[in-house]
Amino acid sequence: MRIMVTGGAGFIGSNFIRWFLRRYPETDLINIDLLTYAGNVANMKGFKAYSGYRFVHADINDRRKLEPFFAEGLNAVINFAAESHVDRSIDAPVIFARTNIDGTLNLLSLAQRYGVKSFLQISTDEVYGTLGAEGLFTEEWPLAPNSPYAASKAGADLLALAFHTTYGLPVLITRCANNYGPYQFPEKLIPLVVINALREEVIPVYGDGLQVRDWIHVEDHCHAVERVLFHGRPGQVYNIGARGEKTNLEVIRAILQLVGKPESLIRFVADRPGHDRRYGLAVDKIRSEIGWEAQIEFGEGLRQTVGWYLEHQPWWQGILSGEYKDFYQRNYGFRLEGN
Repeated sequence: MRIMVTGGAGFIGSNFIRWFLRRYPETDLINIDLLTYAGNVANMKGFKAYSGYRFVHADINDRRKLEPFFAEGLNAVINFAAESHVDRSIDAPVIFARTNIDGTLNLLSLAQRYGVKSFLQISTDEVYGTLGAEGLFTEEWPLAPNSPYAASKAGADLLALAFHTTYGLPVLITRCANNYGPYQFPEKLIPLVVINALREEVIPVYGDGLQVRDWIHVEDHCHAVERVLFHGRPGQVYNIGARGEKTNLEVIRAILQLVGKPESLIRFVADRPGHDRRYGLAVDKIRSEIGWEAQIEFGEGLRQTVGWYLEHQPWWQGILSGEYKDFYQRNYGFRLEGN
C-alpha cells in the first residue's frame, strides 16, 4: 500500500501517521508538509523508524514537486493540509483560500490525472455554520460557513465532490468535531488554557464563554479516518463526532481544576466576529455504515491531554520561544503571540 498524507507535521496529521504506521508498518507513506508555523519537525519524532516512511518538504500547491509521486502510483491521498485557525482567517483570508481551496484543487487534479484509487478530504463541522440550542448537523445539512476559514473548507469539500461527480474520482469527505490531544499547537483553546494556567497568565475568553463545541480526542478521530479510508463509500460525507458537547467555560474550568489554578485567571474579552454559537454532529451514518464510534470519554481524554502538556514542556516552550513567531512575521506579515 502506497499512500500520501499531506499536512503530516501538523497536529492531526502527525497523530494520524503515528496511528497508521503502528498498525500498518509496511506501508509506503509519503508525508507532504510545508512546515509553516503550525507544522513542527518534533511532531514527527520516530517516523523514520519505519522503512517505508518518507518526508517531503513541499507546498501542496507545488504541482512540479508533487507530480512525480502521483506518477509513480498512489493507492490513496489523505489531505490534512490546511490553514485552520479561525482568528487568523479573519486577519488573512487570502492565505486560507490559497492553501485550503487552491491546494486542494491541485491535489484533486493530480489525483484525477494519475488515477488515485481513493482521495480522502479531511474537513470540519464548521462548514455547516451554527446551531441553535437543539438539533445536530447531519451530512445533508446545507453548508453555511460563517468565517473565511470555514468558507475555504466548504469550498474544498465542494471541489472534491465535483471531481467525484464529473471525473469519477473516488472521493471521501470527513467532517470532524473539535479535536484535542497531544501535539496541538498552543494557539488552540485547550493547549492555550493549559499553558497559560501553568504560567499563571491571563486566559482570554470570547464573549460569555457559553459557546458549545463537540470535543473528540485526536486518537478517536484517527481511528475514524482509518475506517473511512478502508470502508467508506466514494462520493459520501461522514461526520465524525463524540457527542462530547461542552461550553468553552466548562472546558476551561475543568483544565484549571486539573492543574490546580484559580478561576481568577479567566478574563472575558470582546467576542470574535461571526462567532458560531454551537456545533453538534449526528454520527449515525458512520456508526451504521462503518461501525465506528468514539471510545475516549472527554474527562479521561482531557486528563491525558493535560498530562501530556505537563510532561512535554520543552515541546511547547520551544514554540513560544520566538522561532515560530519570527517565521510567521516574515512569511505572513503579522506576529504570533504566545497566548
